[in-house]
Amino acid sequence: MDEDEDNIIPNEDDANQELDDSTNEEGFEDIKTSSGMQHFYENNDEGGDTITKVTGMYKDWFLDYASYVILERAVPAIEDGFKPVQRRIMHSLKELDDGRYNKVANVVGHTMQYHPHGDQSIGDAMVQIGQKELLIDCQGNWGNILTGDGAAASRYIEARLSKFALEVLYSPKITDWGVSYDGRRAEPNNLPVKFPLLLAQGAEGIAVGLSTKVLPHNFNELIDASIKILKGKSFTIYPDFMTAGIADVSNYNDGMRGGRVRVRAKIAQLDKNILVITQIPFSTNTTTLIDSILKANEKGKIKIKKIEDNTAAEVEILIHLFPGVSPDKTIDALFAFTACETSVAPLGCVIEDNKPLFVGVSKMLQISTERTVQLLKSELEIQLKELEEQWHFLSLERIFIENKIYRDIEDKTTREDVIKAVDDGLKPFTQNLKRAVTEDDILRLLDIRIMRISKFDSNKAQDKIEALESDIEQVKFDLEHLIDFAIAYFTKLKEKYGKGRERQTELRSFDNIEATKVALRNTKLYVNRDEGFIGTGLKKDEYVTDCSDIDDVIVFLRDGNMMICKVDEKKFVGKDIIHVAIFDKSDKRTIYNMIYRDGKSGPAYIKRFNVSGVTRDKLYDLTNETKGSQILYFTCNPNGEAEVITILLRQIGTIKKLKWDVDFATMAIKGRASKGNLVSKYPIKKIEIKEKGISTLKPRKIWFDDTVQKLNVDARGELLGEFRPNDKILVISQTGKLKVIIPELSTHFDEDMVVMEKWHPKKPISAIYYDGEKERYYIKRFLIESEGKEEVFITEHPKSQLEIVSTDYRPMAELVFTKVKGVQKENQTVDIESFIAVKGLKALGNQLTTDKLKQVNLLESLPYEEPEEVVPEELEVRGNTNIDDGNIQLDDDGQITLSLE
Repeated sequence: MDEDEDNIIPNEDDANQELDDSTNEEGFEDIKTSSGMQHFYENNDEGGDTITKVTGMYKDWFLDYASYVILERAVPAIEDGFKPVQRRIMHSLKELDDGRYNKVANVVGHTMQYHPHGDQSIGDAMVQIGQKELLIDCQGNWGNILTGDGAAASRYIEARLSKFALEVLYSPKITDWGVSYDGRRAEPNNLPVKFPLLLAQGAEGIAVGLSTKVLPHNFNELIDASIKILKGKSFTIYPDFMTAGIADVSNYNDGMRGGRVRVRAKIAQLDKNILVITQIPFSTNTTTLIDSILKANEKGKIKIKKIEDNTAAEVEILIHLFPGVSPDKTIDALFAFTACETSVAPLGCVIEDNKPLFVGVSKMLQISTERTVQLLKSELEIQLKELEEQWHFLSLERIFIENKIYRDIEDKTTREDVIKAVDDGLKPFTQNLKRAVTEDDILRLLDIRIMRISKFDSNKAQDKIEALESDIEQVKFDLEHLIDFAIAYFTKLKEKYGKGRERQTELRSFDNIEATKVALRNTKLYVNRDEGFIGTGLKKDEYVTDCSDIDDVIVFLRDGNMMICKVDEKKFVGKDIIHVAIFDKSDKRTIYNMIYRDGKSGPAYIKRFNVSGVTRDKLYDLTNETKGSQILYFTCNPNGEAEVITILLRQIGTIKKLKWDVDFATMAIKGRASKGNLVSKYPIKKIEIKEKGISTLKPRKIWFDDTVQKLNVDARGELLGEFRPNDKILVISQTGKLKVIIPELSTHFDEDMVVMEKWHPKKPISAIYYDGEKERYYIKRFLIESEGKEEVFITEHPKSQLEIVSTDYRPMAELVFTKVKGVQKENQTVDIESFIAVKGLKALGNQLTTDKLKQVNLLESLPYEEPEEVVPEELEVRGNTNIDDGNIQLDDDGQITLSLE
């Protein structure tokens, strides 16, 4: 808000009510007050709500008060963009303006002649205008919007009007004047502002029953948009904040009610353990921002080591992280749990014709632009009238002197005779004047001094008249081409004052950050499976996983029920828990494979499903809802893996085949409420896993976070690629070891890695290494022959070491030789593909050179068109097969038969 008074609430204790026992004839009790006010309320014998009727002075006083606060204190006017206190400050600055600085205390005192409130609110409002660095030229400590530091006392700081303010704010001849509150002075009802000042500075205020929040916009962009309006072109304007930051304006809604702007701090990674904030969101400062970070750290939402504030002229907040903490994840957590991201709700409310008007910023700019055109027109019309008056008098003066009409008054003795003599003398020469000669004109001629008459130069007089005629023609031309004149005016403003006012806030679309994904998991989740309890306080029971206090937990019970609930210290969910884990509602890749028995002795069904769209603390039955049902087999698969299992039946009757395999990959993934497909109508004795499954889902993107040395699917770190079920990761270390592994997110990697990438089996690996035993450099190219096993591809001598390794098809290397006896051999470039053929991994390779090497550098590889990757047809079938109940038959031996159509 621009002044402290905007939040004033009427004092309800001012009216000391005196109750009497009288009741009027309408059944209302009459409450009389000492001030003559009457407040009636209806009796309600049933003890229900009281129906209140407000009459008398109360009826008008509150409305008067509300109107006063709205019109005179909290809401800016659409005409000039000022609240009354701001307008009076600017008027006072103009009255005191002599080109030098004035003490703010003096300005405040002068403003109190026009503003009927305290000096504190005037001083605060003036400081806020000054901090926007547009209208007031400030000297001294005016505070810091970045740190939140307040300004020095008004007696220590000085101010004067900026050149911009002098040019666009004042024009006394077209100003709408009124009378001050005490009737002693004239003050402007609205200043003739020829610029969209309200949108440039922004405004905020809370009145009675309504509020306003107009966000600030960029100076140059507003001028450009005004010019587009004048040219009849479409335009769009977005907020721009002095604190800079990054803003998502996709839901700005033209600054009207219901819109929202998300603003973020600018956070960068200085190194692996330090983050730096260089810009802060609008409506915050470094003090409040740091406080919010420290509170989030205390609550365990984020984990930081320490925080430093080096802010001076520019923001610099250093956040030190503990080793092993992911900077990317911490940045997301700062946006999710601290004031590093704020949401601002604009509300365009202004005063027009003494009434509140709810309007968008586009309409505000259009109104301001049209008003500027009208003000420019009024100024031109006044200027034209003044020029024509000057031309008229100069012409009269020339006629009066050149024709020596002043001699006609020598024998005249009365005022009337003198005026008549001059009038008669002028008549023969006034045919070309633009208007008739008046008595005032004659009196001005009579005031001309003799010295001026004696020095009169007809040629100079004619030159002045011609110059005025040129100026008159130019003004007339500007009036006829008013829009072009207004465009030129705005263009001139941008050229004079637009430098250094470029956009500070970067506009960008934000992704929604899920708090559960970035929250620091600083506590542990436990489960008591038999008794049916989960929670963070069951420390004597089975540990499940690390969690945060905002996580959701998914629980599966043996009886086929499922529940999702919030993390709690101790919560009963149901006895005989078979699976418990942290639940992510946006996770579409986790697939549950299940076989259940329908009822106590019914058939067994198989199903695959994922879980989404559930209500917390509600039990969901995953079976056919038959009493006595039981889950016989259950697995949770984070990447949609589908294993092969073996079904073993009990020996009953004449069943011939008691054992067969079922592949979950042949089952379609359906909803959790699906019945599933029949496995066997006979009792199942046992279910065994025969073969570990691979994913049946579409490829998923995997990233590597170098700071924490882990894989993730949350877009943190370097993208390794899209991985299908059979895809692997190649890892090569500086020690000359390599391995091909399955991309499991739980894998932790060593820091001496030199290569981590998606593995292509047919892509050769090239290496140059130093053999410690033979003291020679060797070069080799090879393919990996086995997976899942760590292999050493250099010799195992203690002094052997890997120089360079490349997984490109056509790598290039540079050999830098050691100077021998003062002779320096030129560097040599090696085309590794041409130098050696692809051999086995255990091969020694070819000797690279007999000369001593100082260094081996890996150069940019030669161009190569990589062959397109072909998706195996079999894989596509496995991932998209959909088996309905009608395609499964059970033979006489109880074996399931899966038929693909």
